Amino acid sequence: MSSSDAPKQRPRPGPWPPAPPADPPPSMPPASWAKRTGFRPHLSGETTAGDSGRIVATVKPKEPELPPDLESGRPANGVSSEKERMPAQQPLDRDQAVTVKKKRESDGGAPGMNGPVRSDPTPLQPKPSQDAEVVDMLPHSHDDEGFTARHSHMKYELRDTPGLVSIGLFGFQHYISMFGSLILIPLVIVPAMGGTPEDTAKVVSTVLFVSGLTTLLHTLFGSRLPLIQGPSYVYLAPALALIHSPEFLTLNGNNFKYIMKELQGAIIISSAFQAIIGYSGLMAILLRLINPVVVAPTIAAIGLSFFSYGFPQVGTCLEIGVVQILLVIIFSLVPLALGITWAIAFLLTEAGVYSYKGCDVNVPSSNIISDACRKHFSRMKHCRVDTSHALKSSPWFRFPYPLQWGTPVFEWKMALVMCSVSIIASVDSVGSYHASSLLVASRPPTPGVLSRGIGLEGISSVLAGLWGTGTGSTTLTENIHTIAVTKMGSRRAVEIGACILILLSLIGKVGGFLASIPNVMVSALLCFMWAMLAALGLSNLRYSEAGSSRNIIIVGLSLFLSLSIPAYFQQYRVIPNTNSSVPSYFQPYIVASHGPFRSKYGGLNYVLNTLLSFHMVIAFLVAVILDNTVPGSQQERGVYVWSEPEAARREPSVAKDYELPFRVGRALRWVKWVGL
Repeated sequence: MSSSDAPKQRPRPGPWPPAPPADPPPSMPPASWAKRTGFRPHLSGETTAGDSGRIVATVKPKEPELPPDLESGRPANGVSSEKERMPAQQPLDRDQAVTVKKKRESDGGAPGMNGPVRSDPTPLQPKPSQDAEVVDMLPHSHDDEGFTARHSHMKYELRDTPGLVSIGLFGFQHYISMFGSLILIPLVIVPAMGGTPEDTAKVVSTVLFVSGLTTLLHTLFGSRLPLIQGPSYVYLAPALALIHSPEFLTLNGNNFKYIMKELQGAIIISSAFQAIIGYSGLMAILLRLINPVVVAPTIAAIGLSFFSYGFPQVGTCLEIGVVQILLVIIFSLVPLALGITWAIAFLLTEAGVYSYKGCDVNVPSSNIISDACRKHFSRMKHCRVDTSHALKSSPWFRFPYPLQWGTPVFEWKMALVMCSVSIIASVDSVGSYHASSLLVASRPPTPGVLSRGIGLEGISSVLAGLWGTGTGSTTLTENIHTIAVTKMGSRRAVEIGACILILLSLIGKVGGFLASIPNVMVSALLCFMWAMLAALGLSNLRYSEAGSSRNIIIVGLSLFLSLSIPAYFQQYRVIPNTNSSVPSYFQPYIVASHGPFRSKYGGLNYVLNTLLSFHMVIAFLVAVILDNTVPGSQQERGVYVWSEPEAARREPSVAKDYELPFRVGRALRWVKWVGL
């Protein structure tokens, strides 16, 4: 057989040819062109931004899928052996990461975690740069000229001035929506102190005056955000606990002025403590411990802590109280719902529905002889609208003045309780500052601006203590809901509204009219306000990963223990049917007389028993300990992002948002820990 006739040997197949290179991604059009045309490319390979503003990302292209070569031992992914394995792509270094982040945000990319996040991806073409500056990228956007863009969801932002008439109407509307938060606390604490309806009218007028004054101070020299200052529910539980202290339970007669002077002294000392924390710069250090997972259960516990007062008081006149709750839910506006309910109650009163033969509502229950009148006394007292004489006895003009109740009395044990509460009030304000800045300002404030705001809140509470409002003055959490609903974030409008509030406080009949609101309507409104406060507190979790098992455990445990531990203190050695002089809904606030701490130091027992019976204190302690000890990434924890001072000074819009007026900021520029 010739060689030509021999069978030819098949050559051994070689490796698969390499896959053709992928087409390079199209070049990004200029940012201005993208903004005008709405161009939104959808390409793979996007890096992910960390929530703290810095990113460490890997841009890993998708490898081509090749069939396995069994003879050469090549696996399905095209890598044959250790020697042929492609080196893993290295993560971008710090400078490259920031460059990528800057390009991403300039082209309409997603901001950090504390702002709205876009869902559509944007292609990234990072170019290494050794000169790129490392800064925190905060939630803001720019137009073609580089100025901060307007928030599309707001009608008026922080520095907008729509006109005198419009700004006055918007400012008054802002305060009308905050109506319940401003006047309801005096309607609770003054009767608890034994005050008359006339005393309640005076305190209401004082609260309106101090609220307008402190709001002006805060918008000028505090955080400069459009936040109304007023009597916060943070101070309600401590005030009720001090009112029901053991030494006050044995007093007879009208104890209003005596107890008010004790409250004034405690508020003044605690407010000075809060001012020191703010202006010394300590608040900027405490910010490292305060995150959304801490703020959420703390504020929620404030609203949930008054469940024993809410509906039990509404139940004293169900047909009025339930209607009030339903109307405020339907209209979501407290004054309108209150006016309709008051008109219904007035018609029922005039029609004689709550009139009983031979019974007089003005006669004390202890002097009533008839069993029928005793039976109907509670219904007449709570359902009628003509039981208060505050409107008739109030003067037309009255100027609230400092020390109108007398010289404050200072007790160290009450002052310590209030100092602890002032820390909780500061935590509440931190969440309000951050949430409101995302709505109305170009960037969140710097830690220095935040410290300045907390310091001024301390001074505002000192003024509240001197004037005698019964509570401290702080940023009302309900501001966030009001700004989001009204879409009005103008600082000038809030200032005009504060001036209107001061003028109304000088009209004595206004305070008398508000003081004559029936107690059942007050309780119904409080049910709505406390529920909204709890919901606003939990809404802070949107800045963190709310579905994280870590955060779920921390928030759930904080809320449960904030209800259970105070219940242990409040029920410790309580004998049923005792302390009958204290209404059942105020029983939780007499814990100082029977708490578990019983050392030889009476003042220390008072402080510990009282503090650990507060729901908000337990929620804060549990949350702050767990959040700062249980491992978790910054994205998972939702760490608040604040503006860096150096970056804020270079950006004109941020400086205009937060710098102090009248060249005060220039004079105090050396005090860097309370400014930009």
